[in-house]
Amino acid sequence: MNPTSRTLEEIDEAREKEDLKKLEAVFFVAARFLNMQELISLTDLNPIILEELIEKLQDKYEREDSAIEIIEKNKMWKMDVKPAYHNIINKLAGGKSEFSKAEQETLAIIAYKQPIKQSVIIKIRGNKAYDHIKKFEDLELIKKKRVGHTHELSISDDFYDYFTFQENSSGGNAPQESLK
Repeated sequence: MNPTSRTLEEIDEAREKEDLKKLEAVFFVAARFLNMQELISLTDLNPIILEELIEKLQDKYEREDSAIEIIEKNKMWKMDVKPAYHNIINKLAGGKSEFSKAEQETLAIIAYKQPIKQSVIIKIRGNKAYDHIKKFEDLELIKKKRVGHTHELSISDDFYDYFTFQENSSGGNAPQESLK
């Protein structure tokens, strides 16, 4: 056997390292929650391998005592800064957001007017709000309860975890979206 030839195990290890780097790059650049289909299309990896790699990345950041983590919500994942470092991120977050302006407005109405009927949101925001509501529900930012022929919407406890709240100068709480 040639001393420069590699064993199958070494080849598999090298491939896994490369796949891990690929996945890490996707999470870093996306800066938003990605579902399995998106991860498959962005990495060209199969879901079984992806799930293993996600776990390995989570373990890596935990083991290295990193400020970064991979979080999961409803079978969607994203790279994020651990909550202990949100204050630093908020200083840097020059208006960049994973939500469109329209989505932000829809969520703001729900937060301000809660509980509010979905039908009222649709009247105010138009049919696109159905997509917004679905996204907020997938991220568990809102609670949805059936009331008659519509749903009643309110923000969830996860809403407060997702957004960092800081004291503003007037003494009230001002939400500051972190780079999640």
